[in-house]
Amino acid sequence: MGLENIKRIGCALLLGFVLVMGNAQSVDTASLAWFKDAKFGLFLHWGLYSQTAGDWKGHPAKGGEHFMLYERIPLKEYALIANDFNPTGFNARQWAKDARRAGMRYVIITSKHHDGFAMYDSKCSDYNIVKCTPWGKDPMKELAEACREEGLKFGFYYSLGRDWEDPDVPTNWPVKAGRSNTWDYPDEDAKQLPRYMERKVKSQLRELLTQYGRIDFLWFDTPELVTKDMSREIRELIHSLQPQCLINSRIGNGMGDYSIVEQKLTGGIDNRPWEACLTMGKNWCYNRHDTVYKKPDVMIRHLADIVSKGGNLLLNIGPDGKGCFPALARPGLDAFHLWLEMNGEAIYGTRPWHTYGELYDPSVREKSNEKAFHDAVYDGTPQEIVPDFRYTQKGNAVYVIVRHVTAPSFTLSAFRPSDRVVSVECMDSHQTAEWRQDAGGLHIALDAGEKHCPVYVLKVTLDM
Repeated sequence: MGLENIKRIGCALLLGFVLVMGNAQSVDTASLAWFKDAKFGLFLHWGLYSQTAGDWKGHPAKGGEHFMLYERIPLKEYALIANDFNPTGFNARQWAKDARRAGMRYVIITSKHHDGFAMYDSKCSDYNIVKCTPWGKDPMKELAEACREEGLKFGFYYSLGRDWEDPDVPTNWPVKAGRSNTWDYPDEDAKQLPRYMERKVKSQLRELLTQYGRIDFLWFDTPELVTKDMSREIRELIHSLQPQCLINSRIGNGMGDYSIVEQKLTGGIDNRPWEACLTMGKNWCYNRHDTVYKKPDVMIRHLADIVSKGGNLLLNIGPDGKGCFPALARPGLDAFHLWLEMNGEAIYGTRPWHTYGELYDPSVREKSNEKAFHDAVYDGTPQEIVPDFRYTQKGNAVYVIVRHVTAPSFTLSAFRPSDRVVSVECMDSHQTAEWRQDAGGLHIALDAGEKHCPVYVLKVTLDM
């Protein structure tokens, strides 16, 4: 073979490789770009634990949706809960409408939590909602369709490295066997994780990716002892069936597309794709004892903080055993609807500015709520309200999200002389604000009689 032919073949092979990689990357890039623009999603924890609603044998259960572990309930006894699970109030269309109305752009629901119970019609495991409950329906099919009809992207949560129904799932957090079913399956060393991966995980992932149309997310939890090879094989399986599907970092071993922050806020800007998942109340699942939910303005405050730092908020609701959203979730959903109707421009499609925010009074700082992580009931979000500002940016606009500042005038020192301000508008009233700019920053003076939400937005247009 001549040198020129070798060169031509080599160039053709290289071009083919570049095109293949380019096409694969373009799908991934498009999905991630959409994700970074979306900003707000709905998380749904729904399962057998929703039926017991926080009680077990006449007393409040320990561990929230993890109560099978904390109460050390034998599998045969726990499975009996399914006999009473009859969610006749389930309305997939209403769930999707509520999410869309609240301004959410995607929905992720538990297909299988740590208890191992499949909330869909799984052919590889009879331990599922269709075969074990009097209801006998597959809610995932209806919900996937309803979300698409409402223009929402849709995905599944899947507990990866914990499964208390399966005999082959060892764990290592916080110690060896720390999150394993050792009362039904006491020999931790006999558990063979590869058998579980082949028998259940890969089989169920194939079902989830082939039975419900387009799946936009696979949201894994608790990788535990999953190896790098296992994570790689799972990722390859997902993309062989649904190439556009985004995968979170809890697939393990650095194989995810975006990272997760759970039940806390971050300290600074991260321009890589990430998501904070937060609860409305104390628990992820429905719990009748969970009677104090976060105030709507506090949840909006959290959304502003997360977006100002480059992330998305995945806000959780735990539907009850009848398949209905708790009444306590309604004020938050309604508040997000109203606030994002007025101020969504400052959230969707934005990116962080050169700083995420500043304090109204530099001498008053928000106290850290960092504490030891607990994977059952934990909340590391701030517990006090400190007046401050958060910033987002889109095009030639900088959005100042004013959080619990009641004063009609203040100075935004983050604005530098090089940030040539053209106008300042209150987005809720569409009124122009008085302003002046100097070396000290941007000085704002609002109408003292004008009423604003506890969290409101100023749109600052720059000459760029």
